[in-house]
Amino acid sequence: MDLRYPPAAEAFRREVRAILQQDLPPGWRGYGALPAEQAREFLDAWRRKLHERRLLGLTWPREFGGAGRTALEQVVLVEELARAGAPAGWPTDNFSIKMLGNTLLRFGTDAQQRAFLPPILSGAHRWCQGFSEPGAGSDLAGLSTRAELVNRGGGAGREWRINGQKIWTSNAKDANWIFLLARTDPHASKHRGISFLLCPLDQPGIDIRPITMLTGQREFNEVFFTDARTEAGNVVGEVNQGWQVATGLLAYERGEEAATNPILFRHELDRLVAMATERDRAGDPVIRERLAWCYARVETMRFLGYRILSEFLKGQPPGTDSSVSKLYWSEYHRVVTELAVDVLGPDVLAPEGRAPLRTARTDDPGARNSSASWLGAFYNARAGTIYAGTSQIQRTIIAERVLGLPKDPVPRPEIPLT
Repeated sequence: MDLRYPPAAEAFRREVRAILQQDLPPGWRGYGALPAEQAREFLDAWRRKLHERRLLGLTWPREFGGAGRTALEQVVLVEELARAGAPAGWPTDNFSIKMLGNTLLRFGTDAQQRAFLPPILSGAHRWCQGFSEPGAGSDLAGLSTRAELVNRGGGAGREWRINGQKIWTSNAKDANWIFLLARTDPHASKHRGISFLLCPLDQPGIDIRPITMLTGQREFNEVFFTDARTEAGNVVGEVNQGWQVATGLLAYERGEEAATNPILFRHELDRLVAMATERDRAGDPVIRERLAWCYARVETMRFLGYRILSEFLKGQPPGTDSSVSKLYWSEYHRVVTELAVDVLGPDVLAPEGRAPLRTARTDDPGARNSSASWLGAFYNARAGTIYAGTSQIQRTIIAERVLGLPKDPVPRPEIPLT
């Protein structure tokens, strides 16, 4: 297998490096080195530069503000941003660009693409995801939030009226739109009668309540809908066919992460090795063996990512390979962050540093090797085995759809007692 990048991809790499050299501040030491009070100001300005350079939505058509680049060039961009310690955008971009934007390109109407894709890239629309509910997490099809198509007041057309609750909604306080699943046919079977809706958050009838996490941060939120409204045309895909759209969204999320996460995990592992060396722990036989295990897993992830990326380059949507990748990286990250905590020992509790490296849900590729950074990554790694499909759910998908195992255990024949 020839893993060298083609000339066009390497030419793009040189373009990105020139842009980073020109646009990053003099003496740049990485986003994580910025004081907390400067981080948000820099992030806002940096995202505007990425948009001006068409480095957001890189693979999207130019008519919507993208650059019409290939999936491989997207990987090159992530490699260079990670190398430079530069963020890839706002935290909400994970939902806005990676999830919703790519879903609209596949399932959205022409009118929806024209209306929603450019504001996603400009930052005018910041999205969050409304899937999980108090009684519907891993069993997402058991959701109870309902939406009813009703006449708008004054007879000016139709709109959806939404009632229910979502929970663990990341970045809802920073978002102004939410894409959500709601039951639109209460009489249909479990996976039917669900629609994928787009809804503005800034309206009466929507209450967002932050949840304080173990880390002390308030990224997660509860979102309550009480007769909230959205336009009748803000349904993606067919009415009552939202389950197919949602599973397509999750496949795109996992598929892109399969190609880009290994890059970020490798940079994180390099920092862990440097930290272990600085603390004279790298020579410990047990620590060295655990670091070697992590290195082998990161390289395996990289090759798995190449395989999934090759399907992207052929124009094929991600399949069950994305479940393999999601299970692999989330379980890996749990182990490597445990190792970081062991290397730090009691120092892990020191209240220094800011966010960890962007690994899945945070967006801070340049964070320093501070104890708080690793503690935050340790906490976040536990969440990684739950969000976007728990490890148990991924194992079930792999068993049934990849290995072809039966959905139910084969009953054993009864042995008569004599």
